[in-house]
Amino acid sequence: MESKVTTQLGQECLQGLMRVWFDFERQLGRVPIIQRLERGNFTREDYRSLLLHLRQQVIEGARWITRGTSSFERDYADVRSEVIGHAKEEHRDYEMLEADFVAAGGALEEIRAGRRNAGSEALHAFMMYRASQPNPVDLIGAMWIIEGLGQKMASDWARRIDEATEGDGRYTCFMRYHGENDDAHLDKLYALIDRVCRTPEQQQAILRTARVVARLYALQLEEIEHG
Repeated sequence: MESKVTTQLGQECLQGLMRVWFDFERQLGRVPIIQRLERGNFTREDYRSLLLHLRQQVIEGARWITRGTSSFERDYADVRSEVIGHAKEEHRDYEMLEADFVAAGGALEEIRAGRRNAGSEALHAFMMYRASQPNPVDLIGAMWIIEGLGQKMASDWARRIDEATEGDGRYTCFMRYHGENDDAHLDKLYALIDRVCRTPEQQQAILRTARVVARLYALQLEEIEHG
C-alpha cells in the first residue's frame, strides 16, 4: 500500500490511517451484534436488524458525498471529479440493501420506515458538517473507514451470515458486492492521499475525521441493541 503513496506527508498520513483502522477493528470487536456474528450465534433476525440500521447510513452517504463535491473549489477540480464519480457509483446502493432485507424475510415498508439511531444521527450530522466546509479534504479519512469496511470485512461478514443463518448468498448481495468492488475504490483513495495531504494541518484533519467516523460508525452498530 505504501508504494502507492509517494510523498513523505502522504506516507505518514497512510500510516496514521492504518493505526486508526486497527483501533476501529478493536472497537468493532466489542460491539454485541458483531460479537454474535463472529461467535456463530447470529440469527436471521440479527441480520435484518443490522440491515435496517445500516440502511440509514448508506442512504445518507450519497448526500454527504455530493455535498462534499459541491464544497471543493476550482483548485480541487480534479478531486471534485473523482468524488462525483464515486457518488454516481454508490448513490443507489441502498436499493440492493433493501432487496437483501426482503429476501431475508423482512418487509420492504418496514425498512423504508426505519429511522436513524443515535449513532447514525451523530455520524450523519458530523459528515454533513464536514462536507459543507470549504475544500473538505479530510473526507478522505471518512472514506478510508467506510470503504475499508467493504474491502476488508464485507465478504467475511457475508460468509459468516450465510453460515450462521443457513443462507445461500441470496440475501447477502449488498455485502458481497462491496467485498468484491471496494478494492478498486480504495485504490482510488490511495491515489488521492498525496494530492490532498500537502500540509501537516491537512494530515491532522484527515486523521481526526477518520477517528471520529470510526467511533461514530461503531456507535451506530452498538445502538442496534437499543433499536
